[in-house]
Amino acid sequence: MPIVVQHLRRTYGDFIAVDDLSFNVAPGEIVGLIGPNGAGKTTTLRSLAGILRPTSGHVLIDGHDIVEDPIEAKRRLAFMPDEPHLFEYLTVEEHLRLVARLYGVDDFERRSRALIEELELTGKERSLPGELSRGMRQKVVIASGLVRTPSVLLFDEPLTGLDPIGIRRMRETIVARGRSGASVLVSSHLLHLVEEICTRVIIMDHGKKIADGTVAELASRADLTAAGSSLEQIFMRVTGHDTTPPGPAEQP
Repeated sequence: MPIVVQHLRRTYGDFIAVDDLSFNVAPGEIVGLIGPNGAGKTTTLRSLAGILRPTSGHVLIDGHDIVEDPIEAKRRLAFMPDEPHLFEYLTVEEHLRLVARLYGVDDFERRSRALIEELELTGKERSLPGELSRGMRQKVVIASGLVRTPSVLLFDEPLTGLDPIGIRRMRETIVARGRSGASVLVSSHLLHLVEEICTRVIIMDHGKKIADGTVAELASRADLTAAGSSLEQIFMRVTGHDTTPPGPAEQP
């Protein structure tokens, strides 16, 4: 299993950001990680990527523990953060080339050309980050992660700053990676996008996993039947923000 999270806990002093979180992501799965602000989503992704050290529990990437065997684990994943931090004096092409050299990527020229075209960066190859829009910088971050074809992809708000055309193209990019066999974890506040592209959804609140399953599975839960069948309706109900009266299955 490419992503295995076992009883993950991450604290900051007395504050518990992630509390006893466990889940798996299989090859070809695109799993949506959603929750209110402060639910622990970004902390979870950063723990999976090896940026944060778990307070307790384990994260396995293709069988490699992110703490005990970090180099091999990180070889197999790409983390695309919500804030595109780039090297100020490297062009778009140079960012991709740097990542490719660090990870020993073969056939860089072909892969680079394909990604630049796929992510609509054509004509920006020699541009510096300061010459790019927020959305374009986000595309460069994602292209840098994809150029080495990792088996695990972690996306934190990948659509921030993108226009409607960019959102559509990014959606196609994520779906294509799932179809090619990658294990994909996507955190996004755009619930309609999560519902459209994800094969499964994990809902977090206050650091805990409060729901896990397909949208159809969640909609069929006895405590959620009155919420409706859309992910937004389910999300509002399971996080306690829905005022819909309880259905017959929930009546005392």
